[in-house]
Amino acid sequence: DAHCSLSDMYQEGQGVQKDEKKQVYHLEEAAIRGHVISRFNLGAEEKKNGKIERAVKHFIIAANHGDDDAIDMLRDMYAQGLVTKGEFAAALRSHQAAVDAT
Repeated sequence: DAHCSLSDMYQEGQGVQKDEKKQVYHLEEAAIRGHVISRFNLGAEEKKNGKIERAVKHFIIAANHGDDDAIDMLRDMYAQGLVTKGEFAAALRSHQAAVDAT
């Protein structure tokens, strides 16, 4: 959670100077440590920067942990032809299993 908070601070410039590199670094650190929202946000950053394959991987990981925003993003990307039917179906099954487990 600390890395996620630091990422937000660097993104918004709250108490620190805005710094996209530090923002992404802290997102990556939080995601590595299992912070699902950071994983989703990292996917959003990758998508914004045109790195679609990397974005999809991050969204799939977040969806596998039950993140509703990630499954919604994957659904949208599937509709746009950016995610395969197999990728979306597997993510949907994993997402549902994670939701059922909670």
